[in-house]
Amino acid sequence: MATFLVIITTILLTFGIVWICGHSRKRRKGEPPLITGWLPFIGVTLDYVSNPLGFLRETQKKYGNVFTCKIAGKYFTFVTDPFSFSIVMRQSKHLDFQKFAVGFSQRVFGHADFNSSLFSESYREVHSIFRQTLQGMSLQQLTETMLGNLQMVLERGLPYEHDWLEEGLQSFTNRIMFEAGFLTLFGKDAGFLQADGMSGTRICMQKAVQDFLAFDRAFPLLAAGVPIGLCAEAWQAREALAEELLHDKLHHRNCISDLIQRRMDAFDRMHLDETGKARTHVCMLWASQANTLPAAFWSLYYTLRSVDAFTAACTEINRVLSGQLINNQDQTICLSREQLDSMAVLESIIEEALRLSSASIMIRVASDDFTLTLDSGQTADVRKGDYIALYPQLIHLDPEIYPNPTEFKYNRFLDEKDQRKSNFFKNERRLKHFLLPFGSGASECPGRFFAVNEIKQFLALTLWHYDLQLSDSDATLVPDNTRAGLGILPPSRDVLLRYRRKTNTTTEQLR
Repeated sequence: MATFLVIITTILLTFGIVWICGHSRKRRKGEPPLITGWLPFIGVTLDYVSNPLGFLRETQKKYGNVFTCKIAGKYFTFVTDPFSFSIVMRQSKHLDFQKFAVGFSQRVFGHADFNSSLFSESYREVHSIFRQTLQGMSLQQLTETMLGNLQMVLERGLPYEHDWLEEGLQSFTNRIMFEAGFLTLFGKDAGFLQADGMSGTRICMQKAVQDFLAFDRAFPLLAAGVPIGLCAEAWQAREALAEELLHDKLHHRNCISDLIQRRMDAFDRMHLDETGKARTHVCMLWASQANTLPAAFWSLYYTLRSVDAFTAACTEINRVLSGQLINNQDQTICLSREQLDSMAVLESIIEEALRLSSASIMIRVASDDFTLTLDSGQTADVRKGDYIALYPQLIHLDPEIYPNPTEFKYNRFLDEKDQRKSNFFKNERRLKHFLLPFGSGASECPGRFFAVNEIKQFLALTLWHYDLQLSDSDATLVPDNTRAGLGILPPSRDVLLRYRRKTNTTTEQLR
């Protein structure tokens, strides 16, 4: 009997191996080098996931600037030449972003399938709302609202005594930025200005940020394809957020942003079910917070760790605020669009923080077989259904483009006149794409201008209102690379922050 089982097992294994070999993908003439690994379906997933940047660098050295990898049963053709990034972005005839992005969003957030013919035409209208509400005068209004909400949240959290308080820097940043950002987009409860209303709002906001972070912690698993039903905490958190963003509740909020109001109107016209509408707003909430929170964290962290960055930032803030007669902490601060735009030091700090912490991946899906011609003239045949991937961290941490690339230099994006610098080179050629934390082309984040503005405001206001100290300024934090491919990496751990209300309340305090 045992011999019979061994024979049957051997036959089945043989057939399995023959089937795998017969059905495994073979590289065709004209196609890029193919790296499939030795594990069926898995391919090189483990090597890639353990260290994406290191894997891609080593594979680039071995195979050149374009190669195809089998990852989790799918084929990704990576283009690593930075001069070819814009060429890939222009291939809208052959490469589709919308289908991939909407499908990914539907799987994670549970809303309707906007790729279906039933909704696709109407969804184009929804997507156009971003351009209409995140640029020009609409952007200015949104930015002004954010400034007011930031000051309100900061003022409420300021201790009246001048004793030092302690809190994790990530907790501090998340608490302030999440609430201000949430109120800016989704408005305030009708009873917000009443004393008991503000107390209730704080409790609701604490619950909202807890739910958001619980959902966000599971995002790497959800992005990898794990059904949300297997992530009970994330599912409960997502549904709790959706409950608060039902249209019936949003209609009772004041000062809803034009962006959200227009999306609500559009989804009402599409006749989605109420839970489905709310889940689209959870998606919007995640998109507005998931990268902004860690970006704000890193910007403040690096500013506090670097004496030069701190001094330059405070000098710039003092210059901008010196024209305002600010005599006490309770006075409202105004920052016009021109003033925000003039804060080149803060922008350089933010961009340098983004360069060091960004690990996004830009993906397109081939809608047909076609030949891609790179900047060098090299060609690569791409199969329909394959993924084309760009990994900007290869640029961000390239020592030829950025000398000492892992070192924070607050003025890396400033020229000798302390103005914005945009001349970066590789192989003695100027790069068009040298910093891509917000994506590019069809996948470029429509809220990128607002994101930079709100982080500038956050830095300016916290440095104005607080004395801030890292409890261990020599400790080096590293990003959490388990979220590589999803955008701005959060820190692998929090760091203790000491802060107190400034004792001097004039603009001289920053000198």
